[in-house]
Amino acid sequence: MSTAKSDHSPESHEVDHLGHEGHNHGSFKSYMIGFVLSVILTAIPFALVMTGVLPTQTTALIVMAFAVVQIVVHMIYFLHMNSKSEGGWTMLALLFTVIVVVIALSGSLWVMYHLNTNMMPTHDMTQMGG
Repeated sequence: MSTAKSDHSPESHEVDHLGHEGHNHGSFKSYMIGFVLSVILTAIPFALVMTGVLPTQTTALIVMAFAVVQIVVHMIYFLHMNSKSEGGWTMLALLFTVIVVVIALSGSLWVMYHLNTNMMPTHDMTQMGG
C-alpha cells in the first residue's frame, strides 16, 4: 500500500502513522540549537540567583521570564510545534500551554506571597521568658 486512503479505514490510519508524511522530526542542527538555548536560558537565571546582584523581586521576575522563554524553546525545537504542522492544532496547543503556564505562575506567586504574609510568625524576643 503506497498511498494513504482518504477515508477513515484502519488501513489509512496505519499508513498515516507509519509513513509520517508531512511531519518535521528535526535535524541534529535544530536539536543542538534547542539544547544550547536551553543551557543558556538555565545558566543566566542560575547565575543571577547565585550572585545576588539584583534585588530578590527583580531576580524572581527575570527567572520566571526565562522559564516562559524556555518553555517556548522546548515547544519549538524539541516538540516541533509551529503554525503549519498538524493543520494549526499545534498553535492551539501552544495557546493552551501559555494559558496553563500563566495560571500556574500567577497562582504560585499568589500562594507564596500570602503564605509568607499570613503564616510566618513574628519573633519578638522581648516577650519570651528566659
